[in-house]
Parts: sequence; structure tokens; C-alpha cells
Amino acid sequence: MTDRSASWELARGDEIAPGLTAMKPLGGGSAYEVYLAFDDRLYAPVVVKVVRPDQVDDDSTLRGLDRECDLLQRLNHPAIVRGFRASIDPPRPYVMLENLDGPRLSSLIRRHGPVPPQQLLPLGIELCSAVHYLGEMGVVHLDIKPSNIIMGAPARLIDLSVARPIDRAATLRAPIGTDAYMAPEQCIPARDRAPAPESDIWGIGATLFHAVAGYRPFEDGDDGASAPEERWPQLVDPPMLLPEWVPDALAKPILACLDADQTARPTPVELAETFEPLMAALPKPRLGGWKPSLH
Repeated sequence: MTDRSASWELARGDEIAPGLTAMKPLGGGSAYEVYLAFDDRLYAPVVVKVVRPDQVDDDSTLRGLDRECDLLQRLNHPAIVRGFRASIDPPRPYVMLENLDGPRLSSLIRRHGPVPPQQLLPLGIELCSAVHYLGEMGVVHLDIKPSNIIMGAPARLIDLSVARPIDRAATLRAPIGTDAYMAPEQCIPARDRAPAPESDIWGIGATLFHAVAGYRPFEDGDDGASAPEERWPQLVDPPMLLPEWVPDALAKPILACLDADQTARPTPVELAETFEPLMAALPKPRLGGWKPSLH
């Protein structure tokens, strides 16, 4: 079992790798810790994911890092984080990413509650753009959730650590993703129901539901349960009700993303085309309560 407390304990000024200096810790997960760092080659701040010291000999972790590095080199899209360089060599395997300006969507929801339509609709369109591009590149992200979205202009999708080429995703037979945002086919992958681009549409739907409602679409499961439906309520339960103030025109496309039938979910283009007229109908911003004259 991974010890999340295992850390390099790098302080400001410590070297992560040649030419790459730690500035401050940013957090991390079970396999990685994340630092804001300064790169001498770029002469700019960057974000660095460093494999935790107790994971540097773990083949699965290193394969995941290598896979993420390969995908970041292939992908180039305005709504997806960029990668600059990486190394899987000891003593500190790492991947270096651009430093994005903006809070995580999860932080906004936690601090301020539901996200208003003026933010939600552009976010939905930007996520559709990213997922459409990933599909065109033959990739499925498999972990779209509020904590993997940086709310900038545009919003950016981060963390490709569990992403897979579509053909490899189709062969998965073990759960993959984050429980609360996983499509049914990610919970129990099978030959006739495997993770695919439609799984990322579910991720968009679960994320937008959480953002507009302030709560997740399904009750929290028990990750220690032996029964699959107790760990993943989305296998048997319909989504929770959205707040009454959410109009049907917005609720329906979000809930369509959470259809248990993969084939019934909208494509990214269809979803974006549903959101675009809703965004166009939003009240136009005004300056200081007055409307500029054209005369």
C-alpha cells in the first residue's frame, strides 16, 4: 500500500533535477508529489510531478509516468495542459508541466458553492473541445473531475496519468478513474462494455452536475465494500435531482451525459452545440450599470 506521507521534503532552493529548482510544494497524490519549481532552461516557473521516494522502483508507477510523458508530447490543445520535459531515471523520476494561472474547479465549488451559468457554459464547451480533440488523437482521459480542471481562460484539463489510447482502454478489465466520477464501464470494464471516449462524456456530465448543483450526482460509495453497487452507486442508481433553479435546457444535456448506456450519450460536438445557444442567450455584461452609446 502506498504511503502518501513518503516525501522528498524538498524546500525552496533544493534541486529536483539539474537546472530544475523547487520553489514550494503544491500537494500530490498517492504516487506523486507536486512542486512549483523554476526551470533554468525556460527561465520560468513550472509545475513538476515527482514520483514519491517509495515509488521510484515501482514498475506500474514508472509505466504510468512514461505513458503520461508520451501523451503530453503528442497532444497540443488550448484546453489541455502542456508538458515540457520528463525523466523516468533515478533518483527522482519527474514530469515538468506548464504552470497554469487559476484555481481548480473543485476549489471554487468548495469555497463558493454552485458555479453560475456564465462560467458553467463556457467551461462545458471548453471541456467538449478538449474531449473531441482527445478522441481525434485516439486518446481517452478517464479521469475528468473538478480537481483536474484549472479555471483559467480557457479552462484547462490536467493530469493524464491514467489516460490511455482508445484501443488499450478497450482491453482494460480493472476499475480505472476516480470513483465518484467514473462511468459504469470504468467501474466494471468488460468486453462488451469497456472504457471509451463516451466515458469522458460521462466525466464531463458528472463534473458539470457537481459544478452547477454544488453536490455530486451520486451518493458517496464505500470504497471498502465487497459489492460493486455499494462502492459505485452509479451502477444501479439514477443521478440525484438537480436543484429546481437549473433550467431544463441545461439539466437535460447534463443528465444525458450520465446515461448508463454508452451509445446514448451525446458526442462532444453534439453537447457543445447544445450549450452554445444557451450561452448566447445569457444577459450581456454591462459596465457600471450603463450601456455605451454608439453615437
